[in-house]
Amino acid sequence: MIEGCVSLFSGMQRLLAEASLRVVLWRIVLLLLVLMLGVGFGTYAFAEYMAELWMPTGDAWYWQFLAWIAWLLALLLALFTGAVSFTMLSTVAAAPWLDMLAERTEVLRTGTALAEENRGLMRGVVQSLGNAIRPLGGLLLMGMLALAVIWIPLIGQLAAMLIWGYAGIRFLNFELMDTSASRKGWDYKQRKQALRKQRFFWLGFGGTAMFLMLVPLVNLLVIPAAVVGLSYRSDLGD
Repeated sequence: MIEGCVSLFSGMQRLLAEASLRVVLWRIVLLLLVLMLGVGFGTYAFAEYMAELWMPTGDAWYWQFLAWIAWLLALLLALFTGAVSFTMLSTVAAAPWLDMLAERTEVLRTGTALAEENRGLMRGVVQSLGNAIRPLGGLLLMGMLALAVIWIPLIGQLAAMLIWGYAGIRFLNFELMDTSASRKGWDYKQRKQALRKQRFFWLGFGGTAMFLMLVPLVNLLVIPAAVVGLSYRSDLGD
């Protein structure tokens, strides 16, 4: 887990330190900022809706405490949902620039880039969207499970948050590895195997990314930093 955390922060440090990478980063940031603002408004509305849905009513002294817990869980659930949504939209919309970022990182690491057919702007976006569909199906299934347990008294909301949090980190990892995996020509099965083989690395990597996604402005650097960090790892999936 620590290795995954360090890998993400190393990618962020290299992203900001290397001039050739910063040039690509500034092209991405404006697009991500627009997406962040849109997702942010949606996240706030979702948090309010869930808080109203879960908010207990009563006159006993402990109802105020339960109301505070309900609001906190609703906020965390909304933030997880917002982070996942932002990551998916960002990796799809910025796919060509993320591919360029990965290529320049490979040149810095080895002196040469992986041989890959030039996908072009629209083709890169379409392929990235296609690679997100199957992981999205798994995320939706876990979301249905979370909805099924959310009505269990007392522990339902907490269980739903944990299920959704794990599902969000898993989906986040699929999204963060998309650029590097696409450059290696991996299909969905190979990506899934990579996550299983290095389970604790990806738990630390995705968990750290999920946490940083909740920090305004810092979240603009997470996806590019993940691309750089993974491009510096020659053992991805080994």
